[in-house]
Amino acid sequence: MHPFHRPTDTARPELLDRLRRTDGDPGRRILFTGATVVTMDPALGTLATGDLLVAGSTVAAVGPDLRARGDAADAVVVDASGTILVPGFVDTHRHAWQGQLRRIIPDVDDLAGYVGATLARYAPVYRPEDMYTGTRLAALGAVDAGITTMLDFSHNSRTAAHSDAAVQALVDSGIRGIHAAMGPHFGDWDRQWPADLGRLVDRFGGGSGLVTFRLAALATAEIAGPALAFGPGLARAAAELGVGVSVDAVFGRASSESVLDWEREGLLGDRLTLIHATGLTGEAWRAIGASGTRVSLAPTSEAQIGLEDAVPAVDEALAAGVRPGLGIDVEVALANDMFTQMRALHAIQRMRAVHAVHGAGAVHGADGPPDRITTADVLDFATRQGAATVGLGATTGTLTPGKQADLLMITADEINNLPLNDPIGTVVLGADARNIDTVLIAGRVRKWAGRLLDVDLPALRAEAAASRDRVHRAAVAAAGGGR
Repeated sequence: MHPFHRPTDTARPELLDRLRRTDGDPGRRILFTGATVVTMDPALGTLATGDLLVAGSTVAAVGPDLRARGDAADAVVVDASGTILVPGFVDTHRHAWQGQLRRIIPDVDDLAGYVGATLARYAPVYRPEDMYTGTRLAALGAVDAGITTMLDFSHNSRTAAHSDAAVQALVDSGIRGIHAAMGPHFGDWDRQWPADLGRLVDRFGGGSGLVTFRLAALATAEIAGPALAFGPGLARAAAELGVGVSVDAVFGRASSESVLDWEREGLLGDRLTLIHATGLTGEAWRAIGASGTRVSLAPTSEAQIGLEDAVPAVDEALAAGVRPGLGIDVEVALANDMFTQMRALHAIQRMRAVHAVHGAGAVHGADGPPDRITTADVLDFATRQGAATVGLGATTGTLTPGKQADLLMITADEINNLPLNDPIGTVVLGADARNIDTVLIAGRVRKWAGRLLDVDLPALRAEAAASRDRVHRAAVAAAGGGR
């Protein structure tokens, strides 16, 4: 067994070098020892002090003391005392191509303001290289913040080259990515979608690597017309490819009617994910819950941009028997990390639950005021339920032996977290991206000693700024020189 190494000691660069040399070796073992292990697996629970063994790309074992195991005898040992091991976060919904436009409209008033500024003004002037830059920047930012799986709702697929660039950016970032392809809302495009999705699956290997695929659509024809609205035709295209479907802009009465139409047409089910689900009727929630349809909430998007009633529909989902996943949505106006989503949802729901006790805020399907959700609930949404929401529940989301080794090592002995009293409470309410010491995706080290690996930050900075400036100039020129 190799010598122990503390996460911050001087031998750590040598340890990283050893791990990097054996990346991709299915026989390589890493043994994390002495950590608090939050598995998010209901059968395994949380170990106050425990070990975790990674074998190749998978979690091989979790237990109180694994050093006596035969398959750990040749492991590289990392002394993880003073840290919390948790599954990587799963972002179930992000429009990653907008990465270089981060916070360009931080105080946007409503959905129409977002659509007008981003989808109508900037999206039509994107080149394939801008798609690559924005998507890669978003993916790298996600990994840095502990998001190991990200669904990219890529709704600017103007040409096959635009789609290729978006997928290649996910591949190059090293994230476990889901490319959910959709045609653009506005402007000229080749009308190659959805047929081109089959070519993408063939070219990039379908489910054989870290990047997988889904079909993306809108709930209704209200925003961009009937071609992008989910229905039997798009459902059939997805079924023929064997991919799931993610449906955005699910809110209000029109979407509620669509949900009931999909129920009658047999289109609901666990391979369908509905995004936002704000302001839906009780009948729509009944249909969603009865069918096992998945739901993705974007807590800051719903509240800050004001989607329908602006209240994240966690109580409605839970009342219908649905445990949702969480997503970031749009970095043009929102934070890009899962800590923010968990805290926002935790605070909003608990405020709403108390409000309901005082006679307001009735919830569809609930028999009375909702119970307050816990920090364990929102961490579950951000990990285990998130993985299920994007169709990867058997692959990631928990530190279960046999699943992929997508995990975070979070420092618990730094000034904002010490002393460690409740590990789940610390992850949800105390930690932030600076505490993410190590990120593994499929057993490969992507962040180490607090530093994102394989990223030339000066070059990325220049590339993002150049793309942003070019997109802005092109948008101004397309508008006739006005702002």
